[in-house]
Amino acid sequence: MAGERFRDPMTSLYSLAGEAIDVVCPRCGKRAVDVPRPVDGEFVFRWPRTLTCVHCAYGKTWEPGVSRWGGPCDPFFDTPLWLRSPWRGHTLWALNRTHLDLLEHHIAARLREHPGGGLSMLARLPAWMTAAKNRDGMVRVLRELRATLD
Repeated sequence: MAGERFRDPMTSLYSLAGEAIDVVCPRCGKRAVDVPRPVDGEFVFRWPRTLTCVHCAYGKTWEPGVSRWGGPCDPFFDTPLWLRSPWRGHTLWALNRTHLDLLEHHIAARLREHPGGGLSMLARLPAWMTAAKNRDGMVRVLRELRATLD
């Protein structure tokens, strides 16, 4: 498990979307990626994006418009995230490896420090994810999800 203490780096879901997002390909069901195309002076959620699958050559573009945040689907293409797993009536999900790492370190820690109060993504995690009684099981599921990336 990770260390005893974890200090929240104040990361937001928006900043995590500045990297590729792992998704389920709408055509073949294998792993695909939603990659941002950065635009100077624009916020991450306003960058155009491209969804591509190396398995079946599926491709689709997204131009800035409506995005839906906070669930087990890609906020731009509305396709299921690759990194998702059921957990006792809930769905555990992550956008990408960076998100997965943050979740694992936070959940595994016995002491969690939130310097910005409730302003970060990690400070707003639901109780079922952060409960001490679920710690070992949650970390196990996060590691299983990580194994699907290799």
